[in-house]
Amino acid sequence: MSADKNNGTVKVRLVKGLSGSQAKHRLSVRALGLNKLGDVRELKDSPQVRGLINKVHYLVRVEE
Repeated sequence: MSADKNNGTVKVRLVKGLSGSQAKHRLSVRALGLNKLGDVRELKDSPQVRGLINKVHYLVRVEE
């Protein structure tokens, strides 16, 4: 996982639909602020955010 070194943020994009995924994983995607396919959020790089990303790694992509 890469993070922007300048301001300690990480950019996350939802690349796969949520239908068929576990309910807990859908909640994790919502917690990241992602709603629709293709949504991008720039989040503070923290252990909590990294944990959510790791949980739903198959649904999201981390971008630089």
